[in-house]
Amino acid sequence: MSIKHWPEQERPREKLIHQGASALTDAELLAIFLRTGTQGISAVELARQVLTQFGGLRSLLSASREEFCKGFGLGDAKYTQLQAVLEMSKRHLKEQLVRETVFTDAEHVRSYLSSQLRHSQREVFAVLFLDTQHRLIRYQELFFGTIDAAAVYPREVVKAALQNNAAAVILAHNHPSGVAEPSHADISITAKIKDALMLIDVRLLDHFIVGDATPVSLAERGLV
Repeated sequence: MSIKHWPEQERPREKLIHQGASALTDAELLAIFLRTGTQGISAVELARQVLTQFGGLRSLLSASREEFCKGFGLGDAKYTQLQAVLEMSKRHLKEQLVRETVFTDAEHVRSYLSSQLRHSQREVFAVLFLDTQHRLIRYQELFFGTIDAAAVYPREVVKAALQNNAAAVILAHNHPSGVAEPSHADISITAKIKDALMLIDVRLLDHFIVGDATPVSLAERGLV
């Protein structure tokens, strides 16, 4: 049965309008993005098949162009649309951070860092450089590693902090495995960077680890 013949409250677009985007399932959100199904398959059913094929929304969003285009009912047009949507989301969150005081809303920072790092298939170590009022000066990805580890050098963080005239920084990196629990290496490098930044009078406010769930704050755990 075509979606247009479904009860209105079950149609993804109408459901989003009346209940908000958060009320939709991953398949319903993807169906709105896909817009149409294929012969004999509704957009929602196609979305379910695509999510099953990729193993979930995270894998779909982080797929390379080649991997994405192999998906049933997908292609270059959908890939470019998706990349545009993801980039708009990143820029929107960045603009909000530029306007607002960063560390008064840790959840906002979590949302921004998740949009930047959650879908990367390799480990990325990034820094938020902040002014004296903890407003964002710049987000910069400094180190890149394999899926297992990234080489992080405190002197490079110090150098970048001086170049950006930062008064404080927030560190962040992702765990491509999806598990955001801090390792001994994460705690160790945080301490080394904190000590190095103290020499130039720059405060380390926090270090977030981004995985599949809510990013973990080392400061909230008393590890900064």
